[in-house]
Amino acid sequence: MKDKKKVLENTIKRCRERDIILPTYEEMRHPEQVLQGIKDELKNIGLWDLHSRNMFRITWKNEPVKSGGGFDGVNYMELPKELTGVRARIFILIGKWFPTGSHKVGATFGPLVSRLVKGEFDPTTQKALWPSTGNYCRGGAYDAYLLACPSIAVLPEGMSKERFEWLKKVGSEIYATPGVESNVKEVYDKTAELKNARPDEIVVLNQFDEIGNAIWHYVCTGQAIEEVYEKEKKEGQSLKALFLTQGSAGTLGCADYLREKFPTIKVCAGEALQCPTLLFTGYGGHRIEGIGDKHVPWIHNVKNMDMVADIDDEQCMRIIRLFNEPEGRKYLKKKGVDPEIVDRLDLLGISSIANIIGSIKMAKYYEMDENDIIFTIATDSMELYQSRLKELLEEKGEYREYDAAADFDSCLMGISIDWMLELSYWDKRRMHNLKYFTWIEQQGKDVEELDRQWYDDNYWKEKLGSWKEWDKLIKEFNEKTGLLKKYQK
Repeated sequence: MKDKKKVLENTIKRCRERDIILPTYEEMRHPEQVLQGIKDELKNIGLWDLHSRNMFRITWKNEPVKSGGGFDGVNYMELPKELTGVRARIFILIGKWFPTGSHKVGATFGPLVSRLVKGEFDPTTQKALWPSTGNYCRGGAYDAYLLACPSIAVLPEGMSKERFEWLKKVGSEIYATPGVESNVKEVYDKTAELKNARPDEIVVLNQFDEIGNAIWHYVCTGQAIEEVYEKEKKEGQSLKALFLTQGSAGTLGCADYLREKFPTIKVCAGEALQCPTLLFTGYGGHRIEGIGDKHVPWIHNVKNMDMVADIDDEQCMRIIRLFNEPEGRKYLKKKGVDPEIVDRLDLLGISSIANIIGSIKMAKYYEMDENDIIFTIATDSMELYQSRLKELLEEKGEYREYDAAADFDSCLMGISIDWMLELSYWDKRRMHNLKYFTWIEQQGKDVEELDRQWYDDNYWKEKLGSWKEWDKLIKEFNEKTGLLKKYQK
């Protein structure tokens, strides 16, 4: 057992030497509060640069530029009815304008920083291991590099080559496991093997059970959605629904925040139809990169859901061609979609398309109209999936106007309410109970805590509300490094 006091001293010394300052959650949700001196430094730093000050760009409110940007409000897009085929207003927050091009730098912030400020991770002797199906280990490796912490990435070999290439650039130790997006157990098995072989060196930061993942979204994503809603709503309109693919369930942490603010909101968790774990305890592989499957994450507050919807991965792959191929964009403009919107559709990655499909399904299921507002998230953009477009070109051939017409009619306008389930109490309980097999039997979690998640109404409030205590520890840590003094004159 390491001496926490000594570990904390090592960490403070490392951060002082590397000029590392930690942002608070309050600053990430309200970056206008960041000290002016730090804002001035950011003017000379690129969005993806491996520079410690980019910790302050872990926010939805970055100016949408590649270098030197400040903070300019939440990045989002409203999808017009010409594109969605529904009367409800659908808004999507844009994750491209985070460092690494994905909001996962937020999801990985809490798991690592909470340990650093409590003396539970020694960056001079230990490595952070990030089990992942893609963007989480990218975000973790990035945050760890900025915090001078060595990293290990474990992810399925079938993920896009862009992920592996980027991990190599930041010097992460990489292990590719058998399978694709839904092969999460194989990732867990490799993680356990590495941890058992190097117990003192490796600290596992698993997105599926790290509450810091959900906390970041509870604090930052929930507030960002509320801010956009208050800005965009018109008389008579209300926030009716939130759709998010389950994935690690971290992003669904924002649903707990929104439930507090808007008690009647409908929350739908999505998954791939090819791996219908929530819907009917199914299994399989799929191509919607970034959403995992075959189990229910430990940090998923299943009781806060109202619905499950399954998304066909074939729809997603056809729509990314419609949205990104020249003939597809030309056809969308021909059908009356605002050219400005069409030219921004590359901001939406594969899982973002799944989120849009799910939002449309919700709008149709609940017969929503122009007074109803739905929110969803674009975790990343097509910048991270160019290899997938090339693969589709090789597999399917050149994309022509009749392909665009077929995809527009069947994959967008033809979205139906099949493979959806509005949840009863016992539906939710069944899904919650699936945690037992992954987390109690396989991962050694406490069954009493599993029961508290379901029966104790204060469990999730206490867990998600702990961010305020973490902010106190972050402030104390920064004071001990002494690095903020030069900005506070």
